[in-house]
Amino acid sequence: MGTAVGGGRGAVPRYVQIADDLVQQIRAGVLKAGDMVPSESELVERYGVAGGTIRKAMVEVRASGLVETRHGKGSLVKARPPVRHRSSDRFRRAHRQDGKAAYLAESAQSGAEASVSMLFRGPMEAPEEIAERLGVAVGTQVLARRRLYFRDGTPVETATSYLPWDVAKDIPELFADNPGPGGIYARLEDHGHVFAEFVETLQARPAAKAEATELSLSPGAPVVHLLRNAVTDEGRVVEVCDTLMAADQFVFEYRIPARD
Repeated sequence: MGTAVGGGRGAVPRYVQIADDLVQQIRAGVLKAGDMVPSESELVERYGVAGGTIRKAMVEVRASGLVETRHGKGSLVKARPPVRHRSSDRFRRAHRQDGKAAYLAESAQSGAEASVSMLFRGPMEAPEEIAERLGVAVGTQVLARRRLYFRDGTPVETATSYLPWDVAKDIPELFADNPGPGGIYARLEDHGHVFAEFVETLQARPAAKAEATELSLSPGAPVVHLLRNAVTDEGRVVEVCDTLMAADQFVFEYRIPARD
């Protein structure tokens, strides 16, 4: 890595430079999946800085989600699958008619092997933000379906769907682990709930400890929190999906019409 930028205002801290250098080595394959990141003493010698600077640099490297720390062994470069696109195309009705839920359709397009694990399904009281989006009172009973999604064996996102009870109670497939071809949106459409649009809100933030554990990330690694309203032709929100994604696994791609 080049010499440090001067110490004036706007200078890049040395630990940030070192972190950037290590991240680039991982992304370039100099440090490969399964390799140990050099020890603190080795990095001190390589970069000619104090141990405290290296420790601060490693905090940044771990936050990238590219390494995991093993107690007593140091930091290991993760074997993470390639980044995949998350596109507005994934909710096309044609995918559901072909029997593909959004996640499976998207993964198939990227050549990945996808799988889903059901973590919870059943009635629960609607949290405040979910209730507001569904247009019901806080604490109203809804159907919740919480899943953990894998890509090539690696967990990449969690998603919890919340559906109004008066809608879900008449669709028995929604109470099964596998709701059938095309997923829950296909079952909703089978019962007359035709979708007009999906409205998504995204926020990037560090992962909480439990979230990082669930997605096999380093503590504080970046995640994307997405909330989606599924809106019918009648203007009713019949599902809210609360999703958390490992940020290093996704590139978001949207088509935005330029005219009416």
